[in-house]
Amino acid sequence: QVVLVESGGGSVQTGGSLRLSCTASTSTSSIPGMAWFRFRAGVAGIGYDGSTVYADSVKGRFIISRDNVKNTLYLQMSDLRSEDTGTYYCAAARSRYSGDYLLQSFSYAYWGQGTQVTVSS
Repeated sequence: QVVLVESGGGSVQTGGSLRLSCTASTSTSSIPGMAWFRFRAGVAGIGYDGSTVYADSVKGRFIISRDNVKNTLYLQMSDLRSEDTGTYYCAAARSRYSGDYLLQSFSYAYWGQGTQVTVSS
């Protein structure tokens, strides 16, 4: 069982930035894959080997990273747009995935409670 707790959501104006954090109850180095979802749509994923994948809508604006010392997953969001508004969920996999599988909700067994991001003009 992996417990995930997100933080860092909030309200920001168009063009602004936010950094989401997701702290895991276990070592993130032992988690085969992790990702961020907006509702159930994959936004960014990171594999066991550190490879990353992004939804087309966020490429060049969002960066996913993982700190295995702090057991925390991050999503740095820049140049935020109104369409980025939503509830963001952190997810952790039990099996190894790569590529686009990292952006599929069925790849993940554990989910956080979500954190709200609101982007307004």
